[in-house]
Amino acid sequence: MSTDRIEKRILLNAPRKRIWRALSDSTEFGTWFGMKFDGPFVPGAVMRGVIVGTKVNAEVAKAQKEYEGMSGEITIERIEPERLFSFRWHPFAVERGVDYSAEPTTLIVFTLEETPDGVLLTVTESGFDQIPLERRSKAFTANEQGWTMVLKLIEEYLAQTP
Repeated sequence: MSTDRIEKRILLNAPRKRIWRALSDSTEFGTWFGMKFDGPFVPGAVMRGVIVGTKVNAEVAKAQKEYEGMSGEITIERIEPERLFSFRWHPFAVERGVDYSAEPTTLIVFTLEETPDGVLLTVTESGFDQIPLERRSKAFTANEQGWTMVLKLIEEYLAQTP
């Protein structure tokens, strides 16, 4: 088992164009993910996001409640329409009053692939081996569980807003 990389997949029953919009539009992404961003996603942009809780699933929103109001940054890496969206962030940077800016970031990559049964969405997060040792295991475990939840959120979001 890799300690540096998390990979999750889900087969979505929605048009690729619709899934792409849910991923690449910062407002839509924030609605299901549970963050409000300060502008549109564009390559190279450093985006500030505030945790607001997902609008898709009440149970998940309740779990996010303790982090509401916390802010963080993501740096948009690549946008390849209807194929790939990636960004960097500080994983599990949720301890209030801690400055994570000197730490390395991990890379999150969403890819879309057409299959006979729907569109396969794969999310990978890599770079955990560079995270300071005292945070590495906790960040990996939290995000490993978190990405499973996030894929369910986008699936629910697409079902609610076709």
